[in-house]
Amino acid sequence: MGARYGSLEDLALAMNDFWLGRRVLLTGHTGFKGGWLALWLHELGADVYGLALAPEMPNSFFELCGLERIIHSSIGDVRDDAIVRSALRASNAEVVFHLAAQALVRRSYHEPAVTFETNVMGTVNLLEAIRRSPAVRSAVIVTSDKCYENHSSAKSYCEDDRLGGSDPYSASKACAELVAHAYARSFFDSSDCGIAMATARAGNVIGGGDQSLDRIVPDAVRALSRNETLIVRNPSAVRPWQHVLEPLSGYLMLAQRLYMDGKQWSGAWNFGPDDGEGVNVADLAEMLIKEWGEGAWRAEQRSDGLHESPYLGLDSQRARTLLSWRPRLNLRDAIRLTIEWYRESLSDPLPNMYQPTVRQLRQYEDLLDAPDRPVAASR
Repeated sequence: MGARYGSLEDLALAMNDFWLGRRVLLTGHTGFKGGWLALWLHELGADVYGLALAPEMPNSFFELCGLERIIHSSIGDVRDDAIVRSALRASNAEVVFHLAAQALVRRSYHEPAVTFETNVMGTVNLLEAIRRSPAVRSAVIVTSDKCYENHSSAKSYCEDDRLGGSDPYSASKACAELVAHAYARSFFDSSDCGIAMATARAGNVIGGGDQSLDRIVPDAVRALSRNETLIVRNPSAVRPWQHVLEPLSGYLMLAQRLYMDGKQWSGAWNFGPDDGEGVNVADLAEMLIKEWGEGAWRAEQRSDGLHESPYLGLDSQRARTLLSWRPRLNLRDAIRLTIEWYRESLSDPLPNMYQPTVRQLRQYEDLLDAPDRPVAASR
C-alpha cells in the first residue's frame, strides 16, 4: 500500500515538513472541529483557506481564537455550488478537508431538508469542484460514526458494515458516503486522474470550544458555570467519546498519505477511541462534574419521541494497522483538557484563547513523539 512509516511518531516528524506552505481548503472552519483543524494546520505552516457559515453562537472557538486573523476566511454556504467553486478556485488548494455540515441529530428532525441539502448536496458541490480543479491532489471528506445502519447492539462498526440511518442526520451522512464512493469510482479512480480521496468517520468528539446546543459537554459547561443542574436526556446511551485532536490527527495523516502515495489510501476510515473507552452519558456527566469540582445532574424524560440509538461503537483497526494511527488520550485526560479550556475561556475579561489552545495542541503533539508519556492538563 505504498510507502509506510514505521510508527506514528515517524509520521509526526514528517508532518511538519509536509504541511509547511501547503495550500489547503477547509470547509466548516468556523465550527468546533473545523476551528481546531484550521488552527492546527496554521501551526504546521499551511496556507489555510476556509469556507463556512458564520458562527451561530457568541464566543465561538473561531472568534475566541481569532482565526479570522490567521487564515483566509470566506463566509458562504456549501449548498451554493457557485460559492464552492469560487472558494476552491481562490485557494488553488492542493489538499481539501470537508467538514461543513449540519451536525446535530436533534436539529435534523426539525430541519430535515436543510440537513440533507447541506450534508448531501454540499458534498456533491464540493466534489464537483474538486474533480474540475487542476490543483487538488488529496481530499478527505468527513462524515460521521452515525452513517452506519445501527442495530442498537453492542457492536463496534467497521468500514465494511452496511450504511443506514433512522434519523435525517444519520441518513444524510450515509448518503454523503455513497456520494463520495460514487465520485471515487466514477471519476477519481481512473489512472489519468491525479486526485486521491477518502472519507473519514469519527466518534463523538469533545474538547474546548464546542458551543452547540443539545450536546452533553457544552450543555454541562453552560449549566455548571451558572450553578444550575445539568439536564441529561438519555443517560444510558453509550457513545465512543474522544478528544477532538484524536480524529484530527487521523485526518491529517490520511490527507498526507493520499497526497504522497495516491489512491491506495482511498476508501472509508474509522477514527474512534480504544475499545472500552465508550461510556454512557450518565457516567460522562459524573466525570465532567468531578473535573469541574462541583455540580449535579438529573435525567429528564423526553416527551418529543425523537429516536436516538442506545449504543454506538467504532472499530478503528484499519487505521491502526495501515495508518499506524491510534488514540493518545484516555477519556479522563480528554475531559481534563476540555474542562481546562472552558474554565480559561470563561475568565473575565474574555481572553484570547489562541495561545491556551496552542498549549494543549503542543501537549498532544508531544504524545506523538513520546507515546508512553501520559498527558496532564496544566493547572
